[in-house]
Amino acid sequence: MKILNEFRKFALRGNLVDMAVGFTVGAAFTSVAKSVVDDLIMPVVAWLAGGADFSGLYVVLAPGAEHAGPYSSLLAAREAGAITINYGLFINSLFAFFLVALVMFFIVRSFNRIEESLEEQFGSDATDPDELGSKKCFFCRTQIPAKAIRCPNCTSELEGTGIMP
Repeated sequence: MKILNEFRKFALRGNLVDMAVGFTVGAAFTSVAKSVVDDLIMPVVAWLAGGADFSGLYVVLAPGAEHAGPYSSLLAAREAGAITINYGLFINSLFAFFLVALVMFFIVRSFNRIEESLEEQFGSDATDPDELGSKKCFFCRTQIPAKAIRCPNCTSELEGTGIMP
């Protein structure tokens, strides 16, 4: 029973839930960036490059049992059971990774600029935590920011505990 309580405490900890939300939003955000690359940028790049597609580039290491080759395409080699090094697919993956990273960079950069603009326009509630001081959590006795209302270590609510400033 003790292990069940420990697991519940671990699973419901604020940091774990925050991390799960971060991963979920990150996965959705990545799928949007990948869609921008695959559906908007790659067709333009292929058009500009004259329809260049590296996915058909491969080297046959061992021919297939059914057909010894040569193969008309990577798909034909795979269907024949040939062992291949698919360096063209790797080049496409590297190119797509670079473009996804570039799109993510510009999206994050745009959000940061918007945030900076809003902070300049409306002011910032964020102040240096060192200026605010710190206090000890009543429950776990760790040092936390003075304005904290929940301990980031033990997740205890600090309001009404007599340690609020």
